[in-house]
Amino acid sequence: MSTDVDHVKRALRADLRERRQLLSDAQRADAEHALADRLDHLVEQHGARSISCFLSMSTEPGTHEFVDRAVARGIRVLLPISRSDGLLDWSVAVPGGDVAEGMFGLPEPVGELLGPIAVNDVDLMIIPAAAVDASGMRMGWGRGYFDKTIGSMERCPPVYAVIFDSELVDEVPHEVHDQPVSGVVTPSRTVTFAPSAR
Repeated sequence: MSTDVDHVKRALRADLRERRQLLSDAQRADAEHALADRLDHLVEQHGARSISCFLSMSTEPGTHEFVDRAVARGIRVLLPISRSDGLLDWSVAVPGGDVAEGMFGLPEPVGELLGPIAVNDVDLMIIPAAAVDASGMRMGWGRGYFDKTIGSMERCPPVYAVIFDSELVDEVPHEVHDQPVSGVVTPSRTVTFAPSAR
């Protein structure tokens, strides 16, 4: 059953998607480089030795440079692989690892599959988002994979969403299953929310 919140979310996602598609290749490259620097600093700040991250699509804030850097520095990086049951499997990123198109056209690593509980061992999670609001509430793209993952973790580490600067907004529509994040990383800044947000 569709709700008013669903309609508002759908309209907001369509607007955000359109805005992302208007960015030039040069703007995307600059954003990816700036994000890599900020994410490197975040990992250092948390003393993280094992993290999860995602491989960005061409319209998303770029994460590939950061993942390559982290792997080169000896950080264990788990990358998500979508399953048809709504859960995520994980695979360890390797230097120059192959990437294939997964479900929903998402770039996913080719490698040994680790089950959904593999992510329980990470020190820091870096996840995608459509937008995040000033209270730390995250709005994803509607499939619920990361909400389900975060919501099922016994001991959830800090979770940071990667977004463009304009996607940190005053308020996002949310439902009971939606999970907040600890902070956001944008090309120009890192924002950590009050602990009560997570």
